[in-house]
Amino acid sequence: MKLSGSYGEGPKGEYREQTTPIGYFDFVNSFGLSDMHGNVWEWCADEWHDNYENAPTDSKAWLNGDKSYSLLRGGSWYSSPLYCRSAYRYHEFVGRDDRFFNIGFRIVCDRGISE
Repeated sequence: MKLSGSYGEGPKGEYREQTTPIGYFDFVNSFGLSDMHGNVWEWCADEWHDNYENAPTDSKAWLNGDKSYSLLRGGSWYSSPLYCRSAYRYHEFVGRDDRFFNIGFRIVCDRGISE
């Protein structure tokens, strides 16, 4: 598969055929986040659920205890632009021990709340 690097009706982008370093695009969204879409699928701590009914409200990972499929978000550089958004969730055939060239994880540091 060789994608154009374009998104929707936007201008044709460059197909880089690899991930990009943090801050490569020098863009921050309205939440203050960057590099959120299309680098690698983000491997989340939560396991797959069909919806958000009975989801934990204490920020803990939502686990079933039955080693169900892992939850991935956000698409990768190897994905169609359709999947390159944080709301897109994927789980088929992705187990906790699986490793692929286009799956990674995000390290988050909480700076705390300023008063």
